Amino acid sequence: MNKSVNVCNDAITPLGMDEKQVAEDLDRHISLTLGRDEGGESHRYMFHALAHTIRDRLIERWRATRDRYMAEQPRRINYLSLEFLMGRTLSNAVINLDLEEPVRQALNNYACTLEEVAQEELDAGLGNGGLGRLAACFLDSCASLQLPVTGYGIRYEYGMFHQKIDNGHQVECPDHWLRDGNPWEIESPENTVRVKFFGHADYYADHAGRQRARWTDTQDVLAVPYDVPVPGYRNETVNTLRLWKSEATDEFNLDEFNAGSYTEAVAAKNLAEQITMVLYPNDASESGKELRLRQQYFLASASLQDVLNRWVKHNGDDFDRFAEKNCFQLNDTHPSVAVAELMRLLMDDYLLGWDEAWDITSSTMAYTNHTLLPEALEKWSVALFAELLPRLLGIIYEINARFLVQVAERWPGDVARQQRLSIIEEGDHPQLRMAYLALVGSYSVNGVAALHTQLLKEGLFLDFYELWPEKFNNKTNGVTPRRWLVQANPGLTGLVSEVIGELCITDLDDIARLRPFADDEAFCARWREVKQVNKKRLVDLVQQECGVQFDPSMLFDVQVKRIHEYKRQLLNVLHVIHLYDRVVRGDVEGLQPRCVLIGGKAAPGYTMAKTIIKLINNVAAVINKDPRLRPWLRVAFLPNYRVTSMEVICPGTDLSEQVSTAGKEASGTGNMKFMMNGAPTIGTLDGANIEIREAVGEENFFLFGLQAHEVVAARQHYDPDAAIASDKDFSRVMQLLESGHFNLFEPGIFDPIVASIRSEHDPWMIAADFRGYIDTQQAVSQAYRDTEAWTRMSIYNTAASGHFSSDRTIREYSEEIWRL
Repeated sequence: MNKSVNVCNDAITPLGMDEKQVAEDLDRHISLTLGRDEGGESHRYMFHALAHTIRDRLIERWRATRDRYMAEQPRRINYLSLEFLMGRTLSNAVINLDLEEPVRQALNNYACTLEEVAQEELDAGLGNGGLGRLAACFLDSCASLQLPVTGYGIRYEYGMFHQKIDNGHQVECPDHWLRDGNPWEIESPENTVRVKFFGHADYYADHAGRQRARWTDTQDVLAVPYDVPVPGYRNETVNTLRLWKSEATDEFNLDEFNAGSYTEAVAAKNLAEQITMVLYPNDASESGKELRLRQQYFLASASLQDVLNRWVKHNGDDFDRFAEKNCFQLNDTHPSVAVAELMRLLMDDYLLGWDEAWDITSSTMAYTNHTLLPEALEKWSVALFAELLPRLLGIIYEINARFLVQVAERWPGDVARQQRLSIIEEGDHPQLRMAYLALVGSYSVNGVAALHTQLLKEGLFLDFYELWPEKFNNKTNGVTPRRWLVQANPGLTGLVSEVIGELCITDLDDIARLRPFADDEAFCARWREVKQVNKKRLVDLVQQECGVQFDPSMLFDVQVKRIHEYKRQLLNVLHVIHLYDRVVRGDVEGLQPRCVLIGGKAAPGYTMAKTIIKLINNVAAVINKDPRLRPWLRVAFLPNYRVTSMEVICPGTDLSEQVSTAGKEASGTGNMKFMMNGAPTIGTLDGANIEIREAVGEENFFLFGLQAHEVVAARQHYDPDAAIASDKDFSRVMQLLESGHFNLFEPGIFDPIVASIRSEHDPWMIAADFRGYIDTQQAVSQAYRDTEAWTRMSIYNTAASGHFSSDRTIREYSEEIWRL
């Protein structure tokens, strides 16, 4: 009998949180759940046993949380996101449940540490980068603030690809993160729903003469939910992330199978399971586009049906208070088809009229925009949509027609504006503008940094802002301090708590009390000791992953993020080539020895981004094998950058690179993680960099580059060749690139990069910002040599990071958008 659970008079004794009870449950799971005599030859079985031990305690609080929400009937928030980059769960759960010491003591019985066991967990690969990690931070904050928020996503069988580097090239490998199972998830088959595709819409008149529609002859798939508990920070609240897996229906064609037509018989099953097989398929082909649209609709339909089923179970068909009690937050444009799908469900399944359904839809949908790049705003061909989702296309046309009447009333006779605002982009191949559907169907539209929101209102969505200024608001992103400070940097967390009292980790503004200690010499010395320990951890990671030996006495200059031209890893590598050129020429006066680390994945179909990865690796290879460079410069490209890597990288970084072209980055969150861990930023006035600089003070931020309005103006007369010719440093860098110095046996491989730098149409303005970047990097070198001044700068960054906690962001969502 389980010693820690006793059933008596239908009451269940809560599981103990002390070392004895944790150890007993750990033993039980090793013996009975896993059927092992010991922990196994590796720590793999120990991880699964410990995960189940922790999960038991999560489930207790999970059930209590659900019961509390059921009793209180609060307004419920449903967070729809195609990505959730959760990373590892074990350590985060242990910290949030305040179980660290009992777990460590229990593991001592097996002669292993929590860190060793945690290494066995695979990152949950459910996201590409910043968008998915932000969603994960938000769920953590919602639980920590005890807000009734449920996350809805897709349970991708294969997550973000595993990146390997072969001769400098990115190679994508499947990331089967579920191969050993996921001990944190619980299947909930009783909540399975059907999702429709294809078929056609039949229209009919009901008994009252009102026009109705049926979506018939469809090819259905099942959406099976898997629930993952999301614990709040030491507050007994555990919220839910519900992930949907696609499965075939039971309509299996046995006659075809018996007749030998095996392929045809299982075709429907294969087609259904494809939907949740791989995160974000490459949409360069038509089949890739169709699959991506199927994923987006699958998420939206399953999630909306789930919420409606829950409502009807407790309220019947009375939807009078549905909008009062529910909100759907659309995390970027991907789930925007939810606007049309909620209309369909309310009208076709629950027989509401158009006006009633629209009042509910437009009062419950809230849209977060995460990008200023037009190509990322999701457009679908009308032809594809008509084939895949014919009923929804009819609804979208009706939404658009009614919306354009509003536009015509607001601006009579302005046909051009009607065309600009139309959800349907006319042309030889008409397109659906899904961002516009989200804008029309939502009561709130928010950007994710002050500049980003301003640029949305003044540029990308100007017409909509002029029509509905009251819809637009800003919610600057944040990151969870539980993972990015407490878990990633326990040494720093302990030091800060020691001097200011226990840090209020759910109100990070409290960390501002650290600032006066920047003038305390003894404290500053201890701050540097913590940083050195963290840098040595990063040295080990780089050695293990890259085979490059970093020197912790050097400046650690880090840029890790998705590889994209607008993020300008290229500008970084041009600076590295400049440093290489200086050392080779013997120009080392004022040079600060530094280790440069770059990491990130390029989308599989993004040729230029993959070429930039190749350039970084080739330049690193030349530098790292040259003995003249060893005292001055070392370079590494970290393969397969992921959440777990960042937890080591962040605390060990000295300088955070945030160098995107001004006006291109919506916010950024890596900049916040580095700042929280005491790394000053070198960056442009882009995204949240602006607010970071305001918070920490301009003297503690290394600013360079054109501002957003200057970028626009400079394009009118942009001449990169002249900029190169007039700058000796730039000319030498380009000569090394163009001569093939870094690709002696691969002629022409970097010609596209050279051409992009020299192009007068380069949207990323590399040449325009080169000189400013080089000069500012020299200022970084000078500042780093003053150890005391750099330490103060580091402390000031951490002390100013409170505003960039996701708790602050979620409080603003809660008060101003969700109205909780």
